[in-house]
Amino acid sequence: MNLYAEFAERIRGIVTKIGLADPVDAAGRLRFVVEPPRDPSHGDFATNAAMVLAKGAGKPPREIATAIAAELAGDPDVTSAEVAGPGFINIRVAPAVWHRLLGAIVAAGPDFGRSGLGGGEPINVEYVSANPTGPMHVGHCRGAVFGDALASLLAYSGWKVTREYYINDAGAQVDVLARSAFLRYREALGREVGAIPEGLYPGDYLKPVGAALAAEWSDKLEAMAEAEWLPIVRAFTIDAMMAMIRSDLEALGVHHDLFSSEKALSSGGRDRVTEAIEHLKARGDVYVGRLEPPKGQLPEDWEDREQILFRSTAFGDDVDRPLIKSDGSFTYFASDIAYHYDKYLRGFRQMVDVLGADHGGYVKRMQAAVKAMTGGEGSLDIRLCQLVKLFRAGEPVRMSKRSGDFVTLRDVVDEVGRDAVRFMMLYRKNDAPLDFDFQKVTEQSRDNPVFYVQYAHARCRSVFRQAGEDLGREIFAPGALAGASLNRLEDESELSLIAKLGEWPRLVEAAAEAREPHRIGFYLYDLAGAFHGHWNRGKERTDLRFINPDDRESTKARLALVQAVADVLAGGLALLGVSAPEEMR
Repeated sequence: MNLYAEFAERIRGIVTKIGLADPVDAAGRLRFVVEPPRDPSHGDFATNAAMVLAKGAGKPPREIATAIAAELAGDPDVTSAEVAGPGFINIRVAPAVWHRLLGAIVAAGPDFGRSGLGGGEPINVEYVSANPTGPMHVGHCRGAVFGDALASLLAYSGWKVTREYYINDAGAQVDVLARSAFLRYREALGREVGAIPEGLYPGDYLKPVGAALAAEWSDKLEAMAEAEWLPIVRAFTIDAMMAMIRSDLEALGVHHDLFSSEKALSSGGRDRVTEAIEHLKARGDVYVGRLEPPKGQLPEDWEDREQILFRSTAFGDDVDRPLIKSDGSFTYFASDIAYHYDKYLRGFRQMVDVLGADHGGYVKRMQAAVKAMTGGEGSLDIRLCQLVKLFRAGEPVRMSKRSGDFVTLRDVVDEVGRDAVRFMMLYRKNDAPLDFDFQKVTEQSRDNPVFYVQYAHARCRSVFRQAGEDLGREIFAPGALAGASLNRLEDESELSLIAKLGEWPRLVEAAAEAREPHRIGFYLYDLAGAFHGHWNRGKERTDLRFINPDDRESTKARLALVQAVADVLAGGLALLGVSAPEEMR
C-alpha cells in the first residue's frame, strides 16, 4: 500500500473532474508529486499539482490549488487541505488512514514496499570487475557494496536483474601479473630473486601462487622460454586471483550471477570485437579519418595518422574515438564496445556499470557506443564511486603488508565486520568522497548509524520476547496482530511513527529510479530515530508502553506497530546486505 501513490490518483481524479487536462507525461507518468512536507507541522502530504498544471490550463496556480483543495476537503479521509505559498497544497488526513495503513503493513509483512515498478524488464548490473591482478582493495569494496545493493534494490522494485562481473583477463596487465608470479615461483624453488623489479606486482599475496606453481611444475617451467611458460603461468595465476577475489567478495556478502571473460570475447570461434565494429560500420558510425591533437600536452599514446574511428560525437561524446591501434590490435575501447554489444545480444536493453572515480572519462564514450549500436533502444547508466579514505580515531590508516601498496578489503572486513563495512559504504551517495573511521563504525552510539539502526531492530524483537514472557506468545501468534484494534493507537507519537513507515514504498521506488541505494540507509536511520524516540516516551508515560498486561487490546495494537517497524527495518537492512540482529549486547 503506497499512500502517496493513492493520494496522487485521488488528485488526478479531481483534476479531471474540474476540467483540466490529464497530468501525465509521454511515458504515462504523473507530472506532479505527492510527498511529505518539508516541515511536518504543515500536514501529512504536500503536492505541487496546481503549479504543474497552471501553464497548460492558462490559470494562476493558486486558483487551481484552491479548486483542488475544495474537492479534497470533501474526502472523508481528509481533515484539511490548505493552499500555501505559490500554489502548494498541504493535506492532513484522519487517524483512520494511518490505522488502515498499519493494517496493510502488518498483512504484507516483509513484502511491504516491494514494487512492480520495473515491470519485469531485464537489467544487467555490472560491478566490481576488478583486474585479476591481486586482492581487492578498499576502493573496490565501495563499488562492490554499491553495486550489490543497487542490484537488490532494482530486483525488489520489479526488474529482472543479472549481477555480472567482467574479468579483464586479456591485455598487458595480466602478462605483468604472470611475470610477477613467475618470480615468486622461482623464489619458491629456492632461487635468489632479490628485490622485486619495478613494474612487477610486489605484494606477498603472490607467494602462495608461486608455491603452488612450484608444487605442480617443479622446475620444469624454468627450462622453458618465456613464450612457452607465460600462457601457462598467466592462466594459473588468473585462476588463483579470481579464487582470491571470490573469497574476498564472499566475506563482504557480495555475489554475482555471472562472471564474463574479456578473453572469451575473441576465443572459441567467436570474435565479438570484429562483429561489434562491423555492426557499427553497417550503421554508418565507423569511418577512416584523423583526429585533431588534444589541447594541452599530448598524451604518449596519441598518434597523428589515419585510423579507424567511431563517430561518437554524433551520440553526445566530445571527440570521435579510435578502435584499432597502429600495430593492428584493438583499442581497449573497442573491446569495451564488444562487451556491451554482447550484453545487448544477450537481451539486455538496460545496463548499469559501476566504476571507480578514475573512469570519469569513460562515461560519455561508452554511453555513445551503446546508443549507437542499439539504435537508441539500449541505455547505459554509469555510476562512479568516489574514493574511500581510511582512518583510525582520526588518523590515516597505513598500507597493508599483504598487498604491498594498499589496504585490502579483507583487512577492513576482518577488523570491523561485514555489517559495518556494508552499511557505512552505503551511507554516503556513491559520487561523494567517503571517510571511513574504524573506531567510529564500532561505537555503540547514535553517531554510528549501523549500530543505531540494528539496535532499533533488536529492541523491536526484545518487545516480543517480553510480551511472550508476560502474556504468552499467542498474543502475537500468526494472524493475531492482523485482528488488533488499531484504532487504539491515538497518540501523536504513534501516528507519526506509522506515517514514517508509510514513506517506505515511495522511498524504495524513488531510490530505485534514481539508482541511489544510499537513500535506504538514510531512511532507516530516520525510522530508527523515530522508534527510539517513541520508546523513550514510553519511559516517561506508562500509558504509551508497548506491553500493558491489563489491556490486551491496546497491547496487541502496539505490538502490531512494533512488528511493522521490525519488518521495514529488516527489509531495508536486507536490501543493503546487512543483518537484522535479534538482540545486541
